[in-house]
Amino acid sequence: MNKDNNFIPLNIAVLTVSDTRTEADDTSGRLLVERLQKAGHKLAEKAIEPDDIYRIRATVSRWIADPDVHAVLSTGGTGVTGRDGTPEAIEVLLDKQISGFGELFRMLSFEEIKTSSLQSRALAGVANGTYIFCLPGSSGACRTGWDKLIEAQLDHRTRPCNLAMLIPRLQER
Repeated sequence: MNKDNNFIPLNIAVLTVSDTRTEADDTSGRLLVERLQKAGHKLAEKAIEPDDIYRIRATVSRWIADPDVHAVLSTGGTGVTGRDGTPEAIEVLLDKQISGFGELFRMLSFEEIKTSSLQSRALAGVANGTYIFCLPGSSGACRTGWDKLIEAQLDHRTRPCNLAMLIPRLQER
């Protein structure tokens, strides 16, 4: 581990799932990029894919196959409408699900949006040694997810424990 307690930047990819957003109006994806860079992490890549489980899965599969990508943040497609398929695209890729992430995210969201939080199917897990966090498509949800959960867990200095410190051990068999 890092004995001098300096920040260790991670390489993080960002995926926006939307049938309508472009780089020009992707406020949620842009917020995640800004937050991760402000924290000191590096943007590995950013992409926008339509609400199509196979395109989502293909992009995320490419990222989790890259040993230099430590985490993937996705925004969008976690609701309950017919086109919302991010959880279905991602769940099959996961080696382990981090159930507490979705539970905590909905608890924190309840404080902000009350019972509307039950519509979120936010989830997180580990796939091929890469963390994946799936957030709803609103900027508010991305702000809540990053500021209140993800940022601290991707910083190895967070105590008593964090997800970043486990990266070297994620592929143990």
